[in-house]
Amino acid sequence: MTLNCVVVDDSAIQRLSIVKLVENHPSLNLIAEYSSALETKNGLNTHQVDLIFLDIEMPVLNGFELLDVLNKKPQIIFVTGKTEYAFKAFNYDATDYLHKPITRERFNTSVDKAIEQHRLTLDFNEEEGEHIFVKSNLKKRKVYIKDIKWIEALGDYVKLVTEENSLVVLSTMKSFEAELPEGKFLRIHKSYIVNLDKIDRFNSKNVEVGAYEIPLSRNKKTQLVDALNNI
Repeated sequence: MTLNCVVVDDSAIQRLSIVKLVENHPSLNLIAEYSSALETKNGLNTHQVDLIFLDIEMPVLNGFELLDVLNKKPQIIFVTGKTEYAFKAFNYDATDYLHKPITRERFNTSVDKAIEQHRLTLDFNEEEGEHIFVKSNLKKRKVYIKDIKWIEALGDYVKLVTEENSLVVLSTMKSFEAELPEGKFLRIHKSYIVNLDKIDRFNSKNVEVGAYEIPLSRNKKTQLVDALNNI
């Protein structure tokens, strides 16, 4: 098993030390290294990353602030020269917390934790089916991808319509769309994302999901046809 990873540290010297450890580990594949949180945020939009080695104290945006603005969060191993952030780091579900300077033995132990966590996540998804977690009415709820019919924009919220019920989630359409697996959903209108597997019929104006009609933007029809042909 190999994890795709990035290294984030504003210090070139500290970044190089972590990069060397990464490059010498057989289970890690270095995708990129970044000197700022902003560079990282932009880079994660174009790369599939499983693990981030993340410095905390950086200018403009620190490590915690970076995580606050990410839609999808890979595993995080914090790397810092200070110990006082440890408690807060684990509130961010960090896989581990490495204190500089880092020995190879301690680094390898941390990577072992990340690999085990990745393996458990893969096994869990295979057993229970692909799913996401959403926060609705102050509770985290598991929603299976196969049960989602469509997503509808409601101002600062989105309504998630499933086979059993509807959930209202604080999110933008863009952010929620990023949580969904590629190739299974399509935004067919500025206010609607639909599960391609749930579409029964469509014409130039609407998509039918069961007894419901969902508006289809004119400029999305060709994209919809292509998407349905590829599922």
